[in-house]
Amino acid sequence: MKLPEKVDVAGATVLMPRSQHEFLRLSRSAIDDTITQNLNALETPARAGFDPTSTSRFGPRPLSRPIDAATCNQFKYQVLFPSWQARSDVLSYCSLVATSPDPDDPERALREAENEKNRERVIDERLDPYSGRFFSREARTEHLALILRQEMGVENIVRLRTWDIVGRRCGDSTVGGWEQALAEWRRTRGVAEGR
Repeated sequence: MKLPEKVDVAGATVLMPRSQHEFLRLSRSAIDDTITQNLNALETPARAGFDPTSTSRFGPRPLSRPIDAATCNQFKYQVLFPSWQARSDVLSYCSLVATSPDPDDPERALREAENEKNRERVIDERLDPYSGRFFSREARTEHLALILRQEMGVENIVRLRTWDIVGRRCGDSTVGGWEQALAEWRRTRGVAEGR
């Protein structure tokens, strides 16, 4: 499974959180959600040959065996980390768009009119205790920033879960947390940190 080296996202697409969410969902489902199946595919069960004594053992056999360290590292460096980097790149770009002003915001004029109208209101909380409340419309970039914070939280949880499974299946070949391993991969590849 080969992933694209560079992800190209248009600014207009970023402001539509649905498309950004779909990309992240599809990427996670291809690698992280199926991590056990991907790691099972790396096993070579017949490499040691048939063991006749295996038929004399009672009880269940282990559900999974440790995977060869070289094979595991190859999977991490060629599939897992590039996938994580692509998602980090998208989240970084979207964060940049979310923190930039949006001159093409279609609701900007409406929001400014509502804010002006709110400044002119007379507020008497003795007559109406709720009259002091005003909730202005949220700009597209503010909404995008909120969604990105949620997606980054999801991304951290997904990576932690994936790294736990990889650590259990790969044995001693995974030292440290996923942040450390990804940072090391970025350093050796000369890749800038995505987020």
